[in-house]
Amino acid sequence: TSTTASPLNSTRRTWALRALALTVLVSAAVMAMKPAAADEDSEREQLARISYELQRLQSMVDEASRRAPTGQRISFRYEWLKRDLALVQRGVDDHLDAPRQPRAIPPLRGEYRQ
Repeated sequence: TSTTASPLNSTRRTWALRALALTVLVSAAVMAMKPAAADEDSEREQLARISYELQRLQSMVDEASRRAPTGQRISFRYEWLKRDLALVQRGVDDHLDAPRQPRAIPPLRGEYRQ
């Protein structure tokens, strides 16, 4: 048995990662197109699930990057994919962490003369 990955397996792994990333992004886009009357809690649950799946996907990309063959004429840019996934992750998490209601601002006194 050979311990090195064949070019065919490497190509399949690369395409599998691309397909998985595309699936996650398409799923996020489809959920974003739901009617405005959608339940807010349901949306938050779905976004939390997307965030979780993005974390898992980032782990998979890290593993694929570690196992990627070196010295190829054309190589997959794992760093670019990781950067893009982190950007999407940050956007989802920022939305999830945003306050649900605007914070109350105390009224101004207005009269500054004595």
